[in-house]
Amino acid sequence: MAARPGGALAFPSSPTSLLLSRSRSAPDLAAAPTRPGRRRRWLVAGVPAVAGVLAASAPASAAVLRDGGATLLVTAGAYSLVRAFDALTERRLIEQNLSRKIVHVLSGVLFMSSWPLFSDSTEARFFAAVVPFLNCVRLLTYGLGFFSDEALVKSVTREGKREELLRGPLYYVIVLLIIVLVFWRDSPIGIVSLSMMSGGDGFADIIGRRFGSLKLPFNKKKSWAGSVAMFISGSLLSAIMLFYFSWLGHIQVSWDQALGKLLLVALAATVVECIPVNDVVDDNISVPLATMCVAFLLFGSTAT
Repeated sequence: MAARPGGALAFPSSPTSLLLSRSRSAPDLAAAPTRPGRRRRWLVAGVPAVAGVLAASAPASAAVLRDGGATLLVTAGAYSLVRAFDALTERRLIEQNLSRKIVHVLSGVLFMSSWPLFSDSTEARFFAAVVPFLNCVRLLTYGLGFFSDEALVKSVTREGKREELLRGPLYYVIVLLIIVLVFWRDSPIGIVSLSMMSGGDGFADIIGRRFGSLKLPFNKKKSWAGSVAMFISGSLLSAIMLFYFSWLGHIQVSWDQALGKLLLVALAATVVECIPVNDVVDDNISVPLATMCVAFLLFGSTAT
């Protein structure tokens, strides 16, 4: 012990004495300046934590913005496509049946081609599914008679009746919705099924109406020209779309095996389209369903 000036004794400091020292009052704490070393420790510990949170949330926010923008763009494009052919049909610049089938082909092909616009997040397919879902609501609204749109009816129906919106066109967008949610762009099954439904079935009707004088012996509503057109166009479009998605890195394709499988899938879809069951099952249901089943057996979950 040492004597302080004035005769008081001074005790040496120790850890125990620090723990037992009295607590400072609130005014004392307010008056006490923050030590530079402690401030630096707070900064060293806090900055990485904040940066980590921001880094984790930034990709998610960017994906949502990208998917939301892509949804708006594709929705506007789909609406503009139909309205453009509405106008052409209304002005009689294109006949109704041809307009209907061109919309049939382009809607599926362009929608499928837009999938790479969406992000790689797991939620991207749900954003893409908004497009066919809105079209379902639109067809139901006009098909049930809540609102009237004669131009829409003429451009996508066979006979120009609003009730037809609730059959083929509605089945078509429902299949689009299912393919997006179930298969998406990383499965050859969805890609090939949509290619056969939009391109194959669409060109079968376009070519069959113009060059289909020679009818099939077991179905007088179908022609050899239409069936050949479906097989060729469906196979070709399927190959093009598989190449497109493989080039962008979404799927892997072994072309020495895939081409033969594509021809078998196209043949199965063509045979189903020829069968006279249109009065029971619409082509927009039977063709993609048959394609999905055969493609699943041949491709599995990948195209390798």
